[in-house]
Amino acid sequence: MIKRIPLYVIAMLLLGTMAVEAQHFKTHRIQIDPLSKTVFHKTDHKTGQSSSIDLQGRDFFVVSVREPGSDGRVYAVDIDGTIWWSGVVSSGAAGGHETSNGIFHVILKRRFHMSHSHPSSNGVNNMDFEIEFTPDGEALHLGNVHAMSHGCIHVGRQDIGVLFDWAKVGMPVVVMRGSYKRFLNREVQVFRDDIEMFNSLHY
Repeated sequence: MIKRIPLYVIAMLLLGTMAVEAQHFKTHRIQIDPLSKTVFHKTDHKTGQSSSIDLQGRDFFVVSVREPGSDGRVYAVDIDGTIWWSGVVSSGAAGGHETSNGIFHVILKRRFHMSHSHPSSNGVNNMDFEIEFTPDGEALHLGNVHAMSHGCIHVGRQDIGVLFDWAKVGMPVVVMRGSYKRFLNREVQVFRDDIEMFNSLHY
């Protein structure tokens, strides 16, 4: 009987770990796959409908949420399709507070704001630099990038002010699982190649 207790405990721990992993890799109704820097494939698993959306010629945000297999970053993409800013983010925790996948639009901007559903106990604003993109209050805002949120996107102080100033009401916000970073890496490599070519021609 004594030998069975540790095996039981180990089995329960393994089942608990599997449950946590299942939460991390939960299938969301909407799936967003980037085909290029500006083209995204959207699939609705409930209806089976899918479509491609091209955001070329528009300023927009891409958020690759903070989950295994994703980047945990926000990207600002300008009208020319250039990724001109990127910063670390934290997003909604598994278990009912996951950030929604989808292609949304900025609904409003508020420089100072306190969450109505999750107010801070000390009375200090906890959603400053708010860039809201869903009717139920999901937003990019100043927050702790080391702590999971209740569905919003926490952006660090070094990034949020710049993004807030750039954001406009109506601007698309792409929220996805998976990686967008490869497009940034490609862009950085092209920039480095251009610098090397310039240096070799002028020195």
